[in-house]
Amino acid sequence: MISDLREGNSARGYYLCKEKQLLKSKAGKNYLSLTLQDASGSINGKVWDLNVRIGEFDKGDVVLAEGSIVTFAGDLQMNISRIRRCEAGEYDMADLTPSTDKDRDQMYRRILEWIDSLSKPYYQKLLNAFYRDDARLVDKIKQHPAAKSVHHNYLGGYLEHVTSVTDIAVHLAGLYENVDLELVITGALLHDIGKLWELNPMPLGDYTNEGQLLGHVMIGYAKVGEKLRLVPDFPRGKAVELEHIILSHHGELEFGSPKVPATMEAMIIHLADNSDAKLKLIEETLKTDRAEGDWTEYNRFLSRTLYKGGQDRVQP
Repeated sequence: MISDLREGNSARGYYLCKEKQLLKSKAGKNYLSLTLQDASGSINGKVWDLNVRIGEFDKGDVVLAEGSIVTFAGDLQMNISRIRRCEAGEYDMADLTPSTDKDRDQMYRRILEWIDSLSKPYYQKLLNAFYRDDARLVDKIKQHPAAKSVHHNYLGGYLEHVTSVTDIAVHLAGLYENVDLELVITGALLHDIGKLWELNPMPLGDYTNEGQLLGHVMIGYAKVGEKLRLVPDFPRGKAVELEHIILSHHGELEFGSPKVPATMEAMIIHLADNSDAKLKLIEETLKTDRAEGDWTEYNRFLSRTLYKGGQDRVQP
């Protein structure tokens, strides 16, 4: 498995080809740059010599690849000597698809419990339009990733992220006065709804054309707007506050938010979303880091190395 690979290893296995690019080196020689994935993670692959041992394959194909593992710019890389497209029956797709280790049905039931706990019928109608009424959308919700990479980028990642964000947001809402808890719950459950259209389903989990052109913030704003029109008794003021939560949940303009949070509820959703994303990234980094010693390799998304602790923890 990819998670078991170390520098100096020889590798041979079945992988999903998530990305494939034909590039040109500084010397003018063609080479392939790949992203290969299995259930344990992903690795960058390079085909430096396009010879007869390099078969025909495309992005989205399952391939059998052989090569050696090196370290480049702090990350492991597979220098591939042989690769070919696989036929159906050679592999089990479950071995190639990362998945949440949490129970997806249980997380979905948790969402329904939050919806049923709301006293305002208009909040329930809006949320049921996404989470109950459309069987195909419900199936998508249970399967979808929450990102292409970085955090929650696996089967069930959307459910895991949304339930964590709602848990954090509900806790934060209980610490302060003048917070509309039902708006917080609704905003938490809908803040990333656009990702269901921004990303393709697993195992690829890459961006759709709509996702590339619009992004999940604007898609979510539009999708919630469509459903709001089907709930005529939804108060206009609360609808605007909910739309503001969706548009501002990234927190800063430079991070993709068309607006910055301007209400207590919007700030709570932003902080909950950011907390879950960062903490999940730390959790995954600590789980998969291959560096020896007490510190992880440098994480470019967090712009830091992380202390792994262990037996010799810092003493007070």
